[in-house]
Amino acid sequence: MAMLLKNARVIDPQVELDCVCDVLVEDGKIAQVGEGIAAEGAEVKDLTGKVLVPGLVDMHVHLREPGYEFKEDIASGTRAAAHGGFTGVCSMPNTDPVADDGAVIEYVKSRAAEVGKCRVYPSGAITHGLKGEIIAEMGDMVAHGAVAFTDDGKGVQDAGMMRRAMDYGKMFGKVFMAHCQDNGLVADGQVNEGVVSTRLGMLGWPAAGEELEIARDIQLCELTGCPLHIQHITTAKGLEMVRKAKESGLPVTCEVTPHHLFLTEDALTDAYETNLKVNPPLRTAADAAALIEGVKDGTVDAIVTDHAPHAAWEKAREFELAPFGMTGLETSLGLVLTNLVEPGIIDLSDMVDLMAVAPRDILGLEPVKIAEGSVADITVFDPSVEWTVAVDDFCSKAHNSGFVGCALKGRATDVFVGGEATLCDGAIVE
Repeated sequence: MAMLLKNARVIDPQVELDCVCDVLVEDGKIAQVGEGIAAEGAEVKDLTGKVLVPGLVDMHVHLREPGYEFKEDIASGTRAAAHGGFTGVCSMPNTDPVADDGAVIEYVKSRAAEVGKCRVYPSGAITHGLKGEIIAEMGDMVAHGAVAFTDDGKGVQDAGMMRRAMDYGKMFGKVFMAHCQDNGLVADGQVNEGVVSTRLGMLGWPAAGEELEIARDIQLCELTGCPLHIQHITTAKGLEMVRKAKESGLPVTCEVTPHHLFLTEDALTDAYETNLKVNPPLRTAADAAALIEGVKDGTVDAIVTDHAPHAAWEKAREFELAPFGMTGLETSLGLVLTNLVEPGIIDLSDMVDLMAVAPRDILGLEPVKIAEGSVADITVFDPSVEWTVAVDDFCSKAHNSGFVGCALKGRATDVFVGGEATLCDGAIVE
């Protein structure tokens, strides 16, 4: 059945669109965009006061399946994604078994097709088993639908191995997404090395442990010509390296998470709140300010969540034993609207670029536009709704968010994937 979405403020910088108009959806595609559209027999949804944009994509998500379904699975993770306003996510390969061959990629895709509430674009490992020793089955993974390569969670430690993998992998036309972590420097670090680690008596994680590998991988990008994407960047110095790489014409992009933008090491207290234990760690206020400036000036290409769900009992352990990571799919849009759009740091068109356009471009996905003929992957949100992040409101299995209790303004109300509603009036469509 056709669906007519009426009276929304429609924003899509790709087609220079920002106005109140109607969008007609037929057979999974956008059939018409304009004012005063009439379509006999179509289901009509009045979106007065709401904003309609190309479907959001989170290009850094841990769905945990296969192997860690007690933390999250594809069904719950994609429900959380739809609840947060996303029409697609890129899943990370650090599952069990690791997504390092076509069979695991195929499993993720088929499982997502069966139970998913959004599109799932699987990434594949750079090295077999994430061990940094043998190049993974890249051709096999691409043949089955892998969209990128990453050893996220560990990073490739040996520069020679990373160089060989990039030299080999570039033939497939996929981006290499780098988790930049020098294990020799990071060691058993728990929080950012500095005043707070000293105050809390915790092992420090120096910024250089991230920055050295950013510098290394940018040089390897220059050497091999392979596209490079820096994951969850956290430091001012690391961001400056990316800025200079871009200026020199290298195919380098980067992403940042809401928790590294809006939380700092100062949030860590002697309560040792494990939901604030993330990899890489929360950095200084100066670093966070630099990242926000990078979002504003375009150095940062994408905002992602690094959604990292864990079981409650895992995060309930002592700080040094608790796993790294926090959830983010259900809070990301609200955090960006509240902390970046509302104060005027970026506008809604910028937000669409950061959360819908650039992620697809970096991953080599088909563009989604609010234009005739485009696939109808659509996100609708109410920019005026005020809400408080609460554990009992999550669709994710996990509750390890560092933003529980935060008051936010702006929230997804409706999500359409290929023209089919997965979120309607804020509730998951069963």
